Amino acid sequence: MSQRRYFKLQGDFPRAGLIRRLAAALYDFLLCTAIAMVITLIYQQGFLRAIYGSEQLLQMSQAGMLDRDPLLASLVFMGLFGFFALFWTRNGQTLGMQAWNLRVQNRDGSAISLIQALLRFLVAIPSWLTGGLGFFWMLWSKDQLTWHDSYSESVVVRLPKKNGN
Repeated sequence: MSQRRYFKLQGDFPRAGLIRRLAAALYDFLLCTAIAMVITLIYQQGFLRAIYGSEQLLQMSQAGMLDRDPLLASLVFMGLFGFFALFWTRNGQTLGMQAWNLRVQNRDGSAISLIQALLRFLVAIPSWLTGGLGFFWMLWSKDQLTWHDSYSESVVVRLPKKNGN
């Protein structure tokens, strides 16, 4: 059984509001776009070019054969999960969450586990794909929880501003 890790900054922090969470998500979306672009570049221009060569890769691209590549989709999916899992399980904050003073944590203030990060990540997908309904759900939830908060048994809190800022 693993021991829970607690963050240095402890306290009874208020739950994060919808606007802050969406703003942090926008920042993270831009980072995720960059991550997906880098993974695609490395895969197509490194891996596939080494296998097929430049000319055949160009022909494959023009024929649309690279448009729906399940291996690339899997690599991007794993890369994006890795991004979120690393930040959520280490310090509870993605870069977007850091900019908006938000942190994901367990109700007792401890860091979420890798399994919780996976659950958050997987449930956040339908939260977005339903037009954001999974996020807007927090407006009706008595505990201000989104679908992915509820399913992963975690909360997003608003941290106090750092001194000197």
